[in-house]
Amino acid sequence: MSIVLEHVNHIYESGTAMEFPALTDINLVIPDGQFIGLIGHTGSGKSTLVQHLNGLLKPTGGKIYYNGSDINADGYNKKELRSKVGLVFQYPEHQLFEIDVFTDVCFGPRNLGLDKKEVELRAYAALKQVGLSDEYFYQSPFDLSGGQKRRVAIAGVLAMKPEVLILDEPTAGLDPKGRDEILDQIAKLREETGMTVILVSHSMEDVAKYVDRIIVMNKSRVLYDDEPKKVFSHYKELEAVGLAAPQITYIMQALKEKGLPVDTEITSVAEARTAILNALADKSRSR
Repeated sequence: MSIVLEHVNHIYESGTAMEFPALTDINLVIPDGQFIGLIGHTGSGKSTLVQHLNGLLKPTGGKIYYNGSDINADGYNKKELRSKVGLVFQYPEHQLFEIDVFTDVCFGPRNLGLDKKEVELRAYAALKQVGLSDEYFYQSPFDLSGGQKRRVAIAGVLAMKPEVLILDEPTAGLDPKGRDEILDQIAKLREETGMTVILVSHSMEDVAKYVDRIIVMNKSRVLYDDEPKKVFSHYKELEAVGLAAPQITYIMQALKEKGLPVDTEITSVAEARTAILNALADKSRSR
């Protein structure tokens, strides 16, 4: 088991008039190789939660274990943890600072103490993994488009060969084509490497398309933790906390209410197409 959280709490401004809980009694097990979607409205605790997973924030209560070790114990190697549990922030500018793209991606593996050749091989491989062309390697990262900056930020984490990749809103502000390209690359990497991926997103369509499991945060607590079909079956409850289900969920619900015998737990367009065609064919044969 990769990451275990036991009764984790986090209170900002503790002991002051501004005190408020960001995490309340969080209990989660994140096994190796799973693709997890983490969703919730703004202020629900998503970003606070993921920053605990590689030790950027320390809980005010509870324990977090990585491969059986308490990451907040005295003497625990946080530097090594962050090479294994990589976090890509929502705003790539927070992670980009070198004079050119290639040098930026080299930064992480260089800090691992690797030799120059290994550092450069890792950086090159990571940039190729995220689909960035060689022509951009020696440009300033700040001259790139939003989507290209995100690719560079992801490559900088991938170059460290993490076992867990956390992506905090990696497609925010991108057009549909750019969003699909980045998430398709992440899904492919996960298949090739077997790494654990945690995707923080506001897009229900993205979450439904890619993940194996969804964790829903609401008011600092875990509201749901299940496979996508089960979570999105609670679409009315999700709406009540400022979220929604994928559009296809609402379409299938409407068809069911109109008398078409379809599975309302379907969350993908491909599944919906097959189900609708089969239901129409069955209905036609029964006449």
